[in-house]
Amino acid sequence: MRDSYREELDDIRACLVEMANSVGSQVSLATTALLDADVTVADRVIAGDAPLDATRESIEQRCFNLIARQAPVATDLRAIITAMRIASDLERMGDLAEHIAKVARMRFPDSAVPQEVRPVFLEAGHVAETLVTKAGTVIAKRDVEAALELEDDDDAMDKLHRQLFREVLSDVWPHGVETAIDITLLGRYYERFADHAVSVARRVVFLVTGERRVTTAP
Repeated sequence: MRDSYREELDDIRACLVEMANSVGSQVSLATTALLDADVTVADRVIAGDAPLDATRESIEQRCFNLIARQAPVATDLRAIITAMRIASDLERMGDLAEHIAKVARMRFPDSAVPQEVRPVFLEAGHVAETLVTKAGTVIAKRDVEAALELEDDDDAMDKLHRQLFREVLSDVWPHGVETAIDITLLGRYYERFADHAVSVARRVVFLVTGERRVTTAP
C-alpha cells in the first residue's frame, strides 16, 4: 500500500511538471498572438485553457482521495497540500495567458501593442517563458537553487512592468486612453504570471526545507 501511495505522489508531481510545460506553451503562443495580431494563435490559446482547468481539477481530486485513503500527516500531508496549491497557481498562470490572447483577439485585425512598447512585451514574454520553465524544474527536482533564480527573474518582470507605466504616463504618449488601458492590463497580466511562478517556487522551497522563503547568503 505504501509503495502505491508513493507512486501516486510521484505521478501527481509528473502531472504538475506537464502542466507547467503546457502553461509555458500557452504564454509563448499568447505573446506571439499579441505581437503578431494573429487571431488564429489567440484562439488556440483560448481553447487551450479548458484542458488546464481539467488538469487542475483532476490533481485536486487525486489529492483529496489520497488524504481520505491514507490519512497522511507531517511531511506527507504537506506534499499533498503543496501539490494542490501549485496546481492552482499553474491554472491561474494559464488564465493569465488566456487573458493576453483575448486582448489580442479583441483588437484584431489591429495590433493591441504600439511599436514603441513592442520590445518590452517581447522581453516580458521571454521572461515569462523562462520563469515557467524554471518552475517546472523546481517541481520536478525540488531544486531550491533554481527556486532562488525565479526571484531574480521576477525582479526583471517587475522592471518591465514599471517601464510600461512610464510609457503610458508619458506626456508624449500618442495612442490615447483605450490603448493605454490595454497596455496597463497586459503589463499586469505578465506581472501576475511571474508572481504565480514565484509562488510555485516558494511552495516547493517550503516543502523541501520547512521554511517559507529562502534567501541568498550575504
